Amino acid sequence: MYSRVLKPLLFLLDPEKAHHVTFALLRRFSWLISWLLPKPLTDKRLERTVFGITFKNPVGLAAGMDKDAIAFKELDALGFGFIEIGTLTPRPQPGNPPRRLFRLVEDEAIINRMGFNNNGVEDAVRRLKKNAGVVIGGNIGKNKDTPNEKAVEDYLYCYDQLYPVVDYFVVNVSSPNTPNLRELQEKEPLMELLSSLQTHNALQSKAKPILLKIAPDLTDGQLLDIIDIVDKTQIAGVIATNTTIGRTGIKSHLKSETGGLSGAPLKNRSTEVIRFLHEKSNGAFPIIGVGGILSAQDALEKLQAGASLVQLYTGFIYRGPELIREINQALLKEVS
Repeated sequence: MYSRVLKPLLFLLDPEKAHHVTFALLRRFSWLISWLLPKPLTDKRLERTVFGITFKNPVGLAAGMDKDAIAFKELDALGFGFIEIGTLTPRPQPGNPPRRLFRLVEDEAIINRMGFNNNGVEDAVRRLKKNAGVVIGGNIGKNKDTPNEKAVEDYLYCYDQLYPVVDYFVVNVSSPNTPNLRELQEKEPLMELLSSLQTHNALQSKAKPILLKIAPDLTDGQLLDIIDIVDKTQIAGVIATNTTIGRTGIKSHLKSETGGLSGAPLKNRSTEVIRFLHEKSNGAFPIIGVGGILSAQDALEKLQAGASLVQLYTGFIYRGPELIREINQALLKEVS
C-alpha cells in the first residue's frame, strides 16, 4: 500500500510538507492504517535485551522523524521495536530557514539541514507522560545560541526533564547542522560532557543508559578515541552513525545542497564504522546501527558487523512500514 499508493502521492509534495501530512494522517487515521496494513510481526524470538532494556524487536525508528514525540504511539503500532524522539533542546527553536530538506530520489537519499528545529524538551515531556509501553529513547542536544563551553548545562537540563519519561538517552554531538556542534566530538570536550552526564546519572534512583551518537566522517584515530571515551566514562553504548557531510558518488543535481546526507550512499560507511568499533573494542559495548538501511539485507549486514539493534530513517521514507516487517521476517528465517 505504501509503495504503490501513499509514497507516489507524498513524493509529489515538498519533503517537509510531506512529513507533516504523513504525521497528520498517522494521528487521524491510525485505526484505518492499522486495518489496511499487515499486522506487525510479534514473536518472542525477535526480542533483544540490550543495556538492560528489553526490545520487542531490534528495528527502531531513528531520531529526527518524530522530534517532538507527536506520533510515537502511532509509529510504534507500525511495528517498530522502539522509537527515538528528538533531537530536543532546552528551549524551542525554529531551526534553519526553509528549504532545508531535499530528496535525492535517484540516490535513495535525503539531505537535511533542519538545525534541531523542535518545540523544546518540556513540550515533548507533556506527551510522553501519556506513554504506555512504548520503548522511548530521548535524543538530546544544545540550543544553537548556547556556546560550546556551556553545552553541558543544556544536556543536563534535557536529561532532567526527560528522565521520568524515556528509557535511554542519546547524546547528539554529531549533527552537521548546528554551528560548531561537531567540535564537541573532540576528545577533551566529549569526555567532559559524558563524564558530567554520567556523574549526574549515577545520582538518580536508577541510572538510565546513555549512548553517544557519532558521525560517519570520523577518522580511525577519532574512532579509537571514541572507544577509549566509552571505556573511561562507562556510557552504555554508541549509535553509528549520524548523517554525513560527504557527497562521494552522489548523482543527483541536489548534491551541492549543504546539510547532512542520509540514505543508501551512507550504507557502507556506516557499516564500516560499526565493524571497526566492534572489532577494535572486542565487543565491549552495544552499538545501534543506522545509516542506509533500505532492505532486510542492509540491516542484517549491520547486525553481522556488530550492531545489537538497528534504526531506520531514510529507508522508512523510501520503503515504508513494509521494511520493518521484511527485516524482522529475515531475522526469523535466520533462527528457524
